[in-house]
Amino acid sequence: MDWITHEEDVWFEFRGNSPHQLVPGRFYRGTVDGYADFGVFVDLAPNVTGLLHRSELDKRLESLTWEPGDDVFVQVKNVRDNGNIDLGWSIRQGENEFRGARIHDPDGEADNQPVESDKSEQTATIKTKPVSGKRRHVGEKSEPKSAAAETQSVETEVVEAEPETEETTADDESRAPTASDVVGNLEEETEEAEAESEQETEEAEAESEQETEEAEAEEAELPERVSLGIIGDHVGDHVTVEGTISSVRQTGGPTVFELRDESGVVDCAAFVEAGVRAYPEVNVDDNVRIVGEVERRRGELQIETEDLTVLEGEESEAVEQRLADALSDEARPDAIAPLADHEPVAAVGASLLDAAEAIRRAVLESRPIVVRHTATADGYVAGAAIERAVLPLIREEHPRDDAEYHYFTRRPLDEAVYGMDAATNDVTRMLEDRDRHDEKLPLVLFLGAGSTTESLDGLGLLGVYGAERVVLDAAPADEEVAGETDVLVNPAREGADARDLSVGALAATLSVAVNADVRDDVSHLPAVTYWENCPQQYLDLAADHGFDADRVRELREAVALEAYYQSYQDKRELIADLLFDADEGLAGHVSEQFRIKVEDEVETAEANLEARDVHGVTAVVLDSDAFSHRFDFPPTALLVDELHRRNRDGDRFVTVAFGTDELYLRATGDLDFRTLVESAAAKAPAAGLGAAGIREGRIEFLTGAREEALDAVLAAVAEQF
Repeated sequence: MDWITHEEDVWFEFRGNSPHQLVPGRFYRGTVDGYADFGVFVDLAPNVTGLLHRSELDKRLESLTWEPGDDVFVQVKNVRDNGNIDLGWSIRQGENEFRGARIHDPDGEADNQPVESDKSEQTATIKTKPVSGKRRHVGEKSEPKSAAAETQSVETEVVEAEPETEETTADDESRAPTASDVVGNLEEETEEAEAESEQETEEAEAESEQETEEAEAEEAELPERVSLGIIGDHVGDHVTVEGTISSVRQTGGPTVFELRDESGVVDCAAFVEAGVRAYPEVNVDDNVRIVGEVERRRGELQIETEDLTVLEGEESEAVEQRLADALSDEARPDAIAPLADHEPVAAVGASLLDAAEAIRRAVLESRPIVVRHTATADGYVAGAAIERAVLPLIREEHPRDDAEYHYFTRRPLDEAVYGMDAATNDVTRMLEDRDRHDEKLPLVLFLGAGSTTESLDGLGLLGVYGAERVVLDAAPADEEVAGETDVLVNPAREGADARDLSVGALAATLSVAVNADVRDDVSHLPAVTYWENCPQQYLDLAADHGFDADRVRELREAVALEAYYQSYQDKRELIADLLFDADEGLAGHVSEQFRIKVEDEVETAEANLEARDVHGVTAVVLDSDAFSHRFDFPPTALLVDELHRRNRDGDRFVTVAFGTDELYLRATGDLDFRTLVESAAAKAPAAGLGAAGIREGRIEFLTGAREEALDAVLAAVAEQF
C-alpha cells in the first residue's frame, strides 16, 4: 500500500507513552486538554501533551469552539529534547477528510494497522414515553423548553385515540348535552385538577427531598481537605481546599482563581468555555471551598476545579481565623538585627519591625508592593535592598513564573516630594488593576520620599482608596505626615540624631528584617550610599564582605549614572547586576563613564563660578543655564553637590546653582530650609519664591525675577548663619 508515502493524508492513533516516540510530520488525533493565553494544550496519549501555539492557528484563539475533551486533529511539528511537543494546525478536522487512519503503537504488534471504526454499525434509537395526560388550565403558564426538549416532545408524545365510527358519531351529534352532563363534566374536571395538583406537590416535595439528600451525600463524600502547603504531595489526587480568593485572571481558555490559605497559594483553573468567566459570582477576598484534581502543568502545581462554593457564616469565619492566625505568626519578625552598631538605626527598632511586618503581610496576602524612591544613588540602592529581600518571598509564595513582576514594582521619583502627579499615576494604575484583574490594593513603600508636608496631598489620595502607606526616611519627617501614613520610620521622631545616616543604610537594615537570608547580600550596601563621611562601621562591614573602598566607590558612581538615564524606570536587572553581581567589569565600565562626564562638567562650571561675600558668608554661584548641560548628565543637583565638596571653605560657605526658574542650595552649616525660604519670600515678594524640594535644597521662583530671587536667598542664608 502506498499510505506510507502519503502520511499527510492519514491520521494516526498514538498508543505510546513518550513524546519521543512521536513522528514529526504525522497527523494525530488528540483530545483538547485546556487553553492558555498562548495556545491550546492537546493530549495525544496519557501523559503526552503538546502545545498548539496560537501562531499556528488559521483563526483567532478566542474564536475556537473546542472544549476540553473534544477530539481534534493536529500535526506534530517538532519534539524537543526536553519532551515539549510543538503542534501544527490541521485543516482537516473530521475523520472522513483523511484517506485513512493508522495505529502508531511503538511497542506493540498493532503498529501501522488500520484503525477499526464501528461507527457505521451504530444505529440511532428513539425511546418513547407515555403521555402523562396532564392538561394546562386557562391562565396556567407552560414551562419553557429548550429546542432539543421541544423536538423530543414532538417526536415522542403521541396520543392514541380510539377509532371513530359512523354510528357513534351520529349518536353524539343527535344527543344534546344536558345540565347534569355539564355539572358532571365540571365536577370530573375539578377532581382531576385537584388530584393532579396534589400529585405535582407530592412530586415536588419528593424531588426537593431527594436533592437535599443528594447534596448531603455529596458533601459527606467530599475529598479530604488538605492545606496548600502540602499540595505537592497530592498530585493526581482529588482534594478539597479552603481559603481566600487572592486574584482572578481570565485567560483565553479557563478562568484562573488564585487561592490562598494559611500555608500557601495555588492556582485553581475552572473552565466553562474558551475565554468565558467561570463562577462569575466569585470575587476577590471571598472565602471559598474548591474541589478538584491536583495537577502539575509545565512544572507548576494547579488544581483543576470541579466545584467551587462561596463559604458563608461559621465556615467563612473559620477560614478567616485560620488565615489571620497564620499571618500574625508568620508576618512579624522576632526582632531587628542591625547590620552594624549605629545609634539612629537602633532608635527606630520598633517602627522597623512594624514596617517589616507590613511588607511581609502584603506578600502573604497577595497584595502588590509598590516602592517609591528617589532617582539617586541612595534611592536606587535603598530600593534594591528591599527588592532583594522581597522577591524570594514572592517566588516562594506564588507559583507563577512572572509573580515577582506582578507583585513587586519600583517606581523612582524625580524628587523626594510625592506630589499629585505621582499619586494620580499610582491610583490610576491600582484602580485599573483592581477593576480589570481583580487585584488587591497595594502597599506603597516610600524610601527617602513622602515625609514632608509637600507630600500630604499625594499621601491623602492613596488613603482615600485604602492603600497602605509605609514611609521610611533618614532625614527629619514633618509631624503632619504621621497622620497620613500607616507606618512611619524616622529616627528624628525618636529623638535620635541621624545626620550621619543614609536612607540606603536604613533600608538595608529593613531588608534584613523582612528576609534574614539576604543579610550577606546587602551588607555592603550602606557604604555604597555615602558620597562622603561614611560611618566607619559600614566601611568595615563592606570590606568584610569583599568590597574595598575602590569597589564601593565604583558601585556608587555606576548606580548614580544609571539612576539618571531613564530615571522613571526601575532597571531591575541592570541595578541588580551592578550591586550584586560578582563580576567587577560592569561597575568599573559604568563608573568610568561617570567620572568622565562629571569631570568635564565640573571643569566648565568651576571656570565660571562667581564668588560673593554676603554679610560674612562666602557664596559661590553658578549660572547653570549658561554654563552646564541642563539635559545631560550630571543633573544639576548632583553637579552642585560635587562643586560644594570641592570648593567649600570654612563653616560659612554656600554653593548655589541657579537657572531659569529654580536654584539649588548647599551649605556647610545647618539651615532650616523651610524658614529660609519663607524669609527670602518676604524679602522679594514679587519673585514667587517657594520651597519645591526640602530634601534636594531646591527653590522655585519666577523667571522674570532671577536676580531678585538669588539676592533674597543669599540674604536669608546670612541671617541664619
